[in-house]
Amino acid sequence: MRGKKVPIDLMLLRDRNENIEEVVVIGSAVHRDAHGGVSASYLDREHLRTATGGGADVMRALDGLPGLFSPGEFANFTVRGRGPRDNLILIDGFPYDRVVHFDEALGEQEDIGGGGRFSIFAPNSIAGAEFSPGGWSAAHGGRNGSLLKLDIARGNPSPSASLRIDMAGMELVYDGPSGVHRDTSVFATMRHFDFGRVFNLIGEKDIGNPVMSDLIVKTSTTPNSANQLEFLLLYTPERTERTAEHVAHSALYEDRELLRNRQDSTLIGAKWTRLFGEDGIWENRFYYRKTDKTSREGEAFPFSDPPIDPIPADQIPVLEEILTLTEGETELGWRSDFSMGNRWGRFGSGLRIMDFDIDYSTVLSEELIRYEYDSRHRLGDSDDRYLLLTPEDVNSELNRAGNQYAVYAEQIFEADLWDVRAGARYEYDSFSGQGYASPRFSANYWLSPVTRIAATAGTFYQSPRFLERAADPENADLLNERLDHVSLGIEQNFGARWELLMEAYYRQLSDLVTDIDAGTGKATNNGDGTDYGVDVVLNRWFGRGWSANAVYGFNEATRDDHDGNGSYASDHNHRHMFSLGARWEITESWQVGARWKYATGRPRDEIKIHENVFGIQGPRRFSQEIVRNNNLRWDSFHTLNVRGDYRRSLGDFDLVAFLDILNVYGNFGTDVQEFNPTTGGAALEDGEPFPLIGIRFEKTW
Repeated sequence: MRGKKVPIDLMLLRDRNENIEEVVVIGSAVHRDAHGGVSASYLDREHLRTATGGGADVMRALDGLPGLFSPGEFANFTVRGRGPRDNLILIDGFPYDRVVHFDEALGEQEDIGGGGRFSIFAPNSIAGAEFSPGGWSAAHGGRNGSLLKLDIARGNPSPSASLRIDMAGMELVYDGPSGVHRDTSVFATMRHFDFGRVFNLIGEKDIGNPVMSDLIVKTSTTPNSANQLEFLLLYTPERTERTAEHVAHSALYEDRELLRNRQDSTLIGAKWTRLFGEDGIWENRFYYRKTDKTSREGEAFPFSDPPIDPIPADQIPVLEEILTLTEGETELGWRSDFSMGNRWGRFGSGLRIMDFDIDYSTVLSEELIRYEYDSRHRLGDSDDRYLLLTPEDVNSELNRAGNQYAVYAEQIFEADLWDVRAGARYEYDSFSGQGYASPRFSANYWLSPVTRIAATAGTFYQSPRFLERAADPENADLLNERLDHVSLGIEQNFGARWELLMEAYYRQLSDLVTDIDAGTGKATNNGDGTDYGVDVVLNRWFGRGWSANAVYGFNEATRDDHDGNGSYASDHNHRHMFSLGARWEITESWQVGARWKYATGRPRDEIKIHENVFGIQGPRRFSQEIVRNNNLRWDSFHTLNVRGDYRRSLGDFDLVAFLDILNVYGNFGTDVQEFNPTTGGAALEDGEPFPLIGIRFEKTW
């Protein structure tokens, strides 16, 4: 943006052997875990907002990171065989797991599989993303799949504003001085999107009416050189509704699901950073997080088949709010981190205190039939070819207060050619009533100035989701899942622009929470498994107008629930993954990019279709029974995304536009079958190109 001043923070820490006489900065800054594995990565703001396939969503802009796979249709990602809900995501260091809109708890299988449609962050809102697929510091815990740290942009010295408008809604951004206090800057963004309006315009009137809003405000105050204060507000409500009107527009009334969901989620946080001594840093974060979510599911034509002739929506028989799921969470937290240099290198320690108030409930108003079911989840000795849910078996409630706390300490030992980080973390979870010790270790050895060998090892724990604890009274005391991790990698630089990373890893998992029984809601900690593989990344950093990235990953992930059915492949196991992307800055106004992605198919269940499950006494219905878990695989996934960015001056304003086309040649959009109990059909969703368009007007003054 013309005339915009962007602050760059540089912090020089005392070297124990030499005095600093001169500082020379060459190239771009690297904000990644320098003492972790070679797979630790960082993406800056420019990369995020121009990433091919990213559109206007930061969670879609992470392609090209080691071990990470994102199909592109959802704003989610999997890492090394672990699922979307296994990733630890921190926003400015605050825990906030509601970063994605429309992550449904009820509805179609593809919607409840662990990833929503849109994240709460546009790429321009994020200053940088730091990612690690494993082996991170003892400072972080709670999830064990991967670590993603998103830093929200800080207000700039020069004021600027932007407006983005598209078919779904609008987004406003202000970035600059507060106008209230001389040393306070503000970054604020507000957006509102109504996708129901878009679906009506493109003729997809049967989908529903999802509406989302996001308000993000961050202030930064620097009263003096030793102190900095930051305030953060996130408010991210959403609504989804699917009514009889939408059912009436579905082909032959095949999709009869009714939904009425709402979620209000808020985070209020304050951060105080204090510098002391020669290189000491003390950070304190205080936060309040609250989420209220209600999901309601119903059915059209519950006891009959629709007539052949069209029927007005107001005459369609409906049974609304058969199943209601409420999720209420309130969390108060304090996170304190301290670090300073010493004779060996650097010492760090910290404290985490979290107080929770949980109010979850599942209410089934009357008997409900599930036509898709797992043979392991039959109730009693029933021979029915469907699953009959009753209020007595399904209704549950978890209304409980509890706390979690953690302490950690680690020491970095530094020498001329190597460094070692050794640390440990202790966590206590009052919900499981257990304490957990987590040793962490990493080491780096520089064979030459351009060659580094790195190893990591450690234990990581993951707390069960409150939704899992609340599904049945016996689930309330589920233990934390455990992951033991080791990795060995090499980083090789070729000149100033090329970088090659290779990392092999092995992970042992235990106390895994098994799938919730669809009939009773029960789950256990009987699961275990292994993940192992290798990731290879070749980066060509931006220079002379272009950059490129190639990623290959091999992963073998198996699980065993010890239920007599043996081991099976993990739901998110893609044995082979490959991605190739490039970006070319043609002129100062034009930039183009492309990325091709390939992955071997995910595991899928072996199924059996049952015909006319009610006989002649009821409406004609089919059912789908899972007879073996994940013993087959979907076809390989591949897709091509292309993007073009354009910028030009329009008087006092700048015009910024992009066209991002996902799935250019129309491969299948998902690997989840949509089963239709009225016809017995089970087919993949047709794939088609999906264009994302953004037009933004910017002004600096």
